[in-house]
Amino acid sequence: MKTYSFLKQITTAIVIATLSFSCKSSISRTAEQAKATDKPQPQPNIVYGDLIIKEQSDYLMIPVAVSEQNKDKGIDLKISRSYENERSNQLYNIIFYQKQSGEAHLLLNKKAIINSFDLLEVKAAQKPTTRVWLYKIIDKDTNTDTKFNSEDATIGYLSDLSGKNLQQITPDNTRIINWVVVPGQNALFIKIIKDSDNNKKFTAEDKTNFVRVNLNKISMGTEIISDQIEQEIKSYIFK
Repeated sequence: MKTYSFLKQITTAIVIATLSFSCKSSISRTAEQAKATDKPQPQPNIVYGDLIIKEQSDYLMIPVAVSEQNKDKGIDLKISRSYENERSNQLYNIIFYQKQSGEAHLLLNKKAIINSFDLLEVKAAQKPTTRVWLYKIIDKDTNTDTKFNSEDATIGYLSDLSGKNLQQITPDNTRIINWVVVPGQNALFIKIIKDSDNNKKFTAEDKTNFVRVNLNKISMGTEIISDQIEQEIKSYIFK
């Protein structure tokens, strides 16, 4: 009977020791995993694209991208025709470098994605030539998925050739579809789509409109099709 009791005590002690060792091992592994998780992830390197040189400008332009794009971020935008050789990277900024003085500055002072940029050169008879840069920029998380991507609004901006005097020209929560310059009016007309149903998406159910931008005095564009005009159209079509 004493032998049985002794063996029972030994067995109990072994079980307790085993459980204790198992718990300690589990806690140790959890702590190690936590430490590994806490380690900062290495940041991708900044990549500077090829120089963009325009004879019309006193400034050189240096596109700013990063070495790798995380697919989880969903960034799948297209770079403009001006930047064909760097299509695999997204632009986060542009450096403007003054050829003569060596002064350099950034186009943007905030986090954003430059989807495209084009030089507008407007020539009209008996008028000075107008030259500005037109950008399509994603700078707000309009679909609230905590990242900037092709599902967000794409806003139009204009700057002078030096990359200064950056001015928003299309409304918030819209996306540029296309644009055309009318030299005789020194005006830029931009077709946009609005998230008119406020569902944080741009779909065929959303309204489109046209925005007119006066290149003589650059400011937020004026929408061409008013609510009144649209209501008249509907009354003729759907009555």
